[in-house]
Amino acid sequence: MCGIVGIVGNNNATKILENGLEKLEYRGYDSAGIFVADEANDYLVKSRGRIADLEAKIGEDVQGNIGIGHTRWATHGEPTELNAHPHTSQSGRFVLVHNGVIENYDDLKANFLAEDTFYGETDTEIAVHLVEYFVEQGLTTKAAFQKALKEIHGSYAFGLVDKNDRETIYVAKNKSPLLIGLADGFNVVCSDAMAMLEQTNQFLEINDGEMVIVTKDAVSIEDYAGNQIAREPYTAKIDLADMEKGTYPYYMLKEIDEQPATMRRMIGEYTDENGQVVVEQDLLDSLLASDRIYIVAAGTSNNAGHASKQVIEQLTRIPVEVHLSSEFGYNMPLLSERPFFIYLTQSGETADSRQVLVKTNELGYPSLTVTNVPGSTLSREADYTMLLHAGPEIAVASTKAYTAQIAALTILSKALGEAKEIAEAQDFDLVQELGIAANGMDVMISEKAMIQEIAADYLATTRNAFYIGRAEDYYVSMEVALKLKEISYIQAEGFAAGELKHGTIALVEEGTPVMGIITDPITAPHTRGNLREVESRGAHTLVIVSEELSKSGDQIILPVVHPLLRPLVSVIPGQLIAYYATLERGLDVDKPRNLAKSVTVE
Repeated sequence: MCGIVGIVGNNNATKILENGLEKLEYRGYDSAGIFVADEANDYLVKSRGRIADLEAKIGEDVQGNIGIGHTRWATHGEPTELNAHPHTSQSGRFVLVHNGVIENYDDLKANFLAEDTFYGETDTEIAVHLVEYFVEQGLTTKAAFQKALKEIHGSYAFGLVDKNDRETIYVAKNKSPLLIGLADGFNVVCSDAMAMLEQTNQFLEINDGEMVIVTKDAVSIEDYAGNQIAREPYTAKIDLADMEKGTYPYYMLKEIDEQPATMRRMIGEYTDENGQVVVEQDLLDSLLASDRIYIVAAGTSNNAGHASKQVIEQLTRIPVEVHLSSEFGYNMPLLSERPFFIYLTQSGETADSRQVLVKTNELGYPSLTVTNVPGSTLSREADYTMLLHAGPEIAVASTKAYTAQIAALTILSKALGEAKEIAEAQDFDLVQELGIAANGMDVMISEKAMIQEIAADYLATTRNAFYIGRAEDYYVSMEVALKLKEISYIQAEGFAAGELKHGTIALVEEGTPVMGIITDPITAPHTRGNLREVESRGAHTLVIVSEELSKSGDQIILPVVHPLLRPLVSVIPGQLIAYYATLERGLDVDKPRNLAKSVTVE
């Protein structure tokens, strides 16, 4: 992994590939490369580092009308130029880019390629050698690719070029996202529609177990047995302007600022002219028939699930469990009789979550995907979809998708609770309260200068930090600690405040930043007591508190919002603290080391 682009039939292939790779930078990567060819010449250029490093190595002579490109996030082998994609076969005839992980690469190497010489350490190099091996056995390129696909076990999105046929890109996928874009007189390949929106907004989805033959004027989809598959393209509804930073120095800051507008957009998308919540009736009927909701997600989306548990249970009276997808898939707990599964995923391509969805589909359990990306894999494969309508999220550290997921689950809970005639749901004025929360988010976003000073004071040089809270404040603490560690590399942890004295307080030293989130009047005195405990051990404490619970000396005061929507506002200071702490430490906010935006391998 992490990003693939390809083009056939356009003489400006090099520039289009470069631009496409730049659009995929948000996914995270450590090296990049392109292969470009015309009828007589071909060029392979690879570089460790950023796309800018690659572009510096691409000479003016590197031109062609067919090519493939890749941004790599190391899984097999170190992030070196030799391990960067594209990779070539033993003779150099075949060139391949790959996202995913080939699980049986050692067996393939031992069984088929024992005499080959390999220059890198990747599973991808073995895959492209395997294609050539089967060609040398007398198969055509297409047949060899098909046979290789049958031998390969694992996740993959492949783009293959045969130098003896410079008019075709061979494509296949299993568990990793890949699209075909239909342009005017040429066609493109990409991991994400955003990479090729400048060329086309018409895309063909590729399902697992399909191979695609792409030429400049034709696209042929078939299964591995050779059966033809007909499929209509869809229109990618993404505004190119939304993908640009504009006057912002970083995408993350832009996306933090977009959160209030996202809340208001979601109100418009999910309510009618009378302010009534509108959710698909079949989805509500399926939820009404369930006895327990299981939220399955990873990372920030998992934190959003935890932060939404109370609102779902309070408005619907249905028990909710929140699970990490990477754990649930291999250690499925004892399920209720009529479970309903909700998959939270910003990208709709999260591999850990998808492998759970595959299993629950096999078991016949109903499912909903809540995602920001229409047409994504989890959206297609679940029974129902709720879109976040948040616009493209480019920064690796998710912000607006987190708050949009909480808002989406609140909207769903309101509709379900009304269908069940739950009093709390009927009395909850969603449009008004979500609008108030959006205004509260605006207020906190306007406090950037103050929060920047706090970040400099507390986090400029520290090695570690803690966020603490209780109930929803604890769940928000987990999320803002994740933001801080993701981009500033501070070892930050979110803890239930009452658990500090059960071991964690041993880590508190003179000057250790401990930031308490306080929005619940019942537990507020207890969390303040925990802050006093760590202060007595030298901690540098910060209070983030709702206005009605604030006291003299508290540093960050949150506007008053409905109790069910407090996480939407209390998360904003932590997002901004992470942003400014990262700037203070001289790091790249949008592209933290070792992280990918869309984690498409387990």
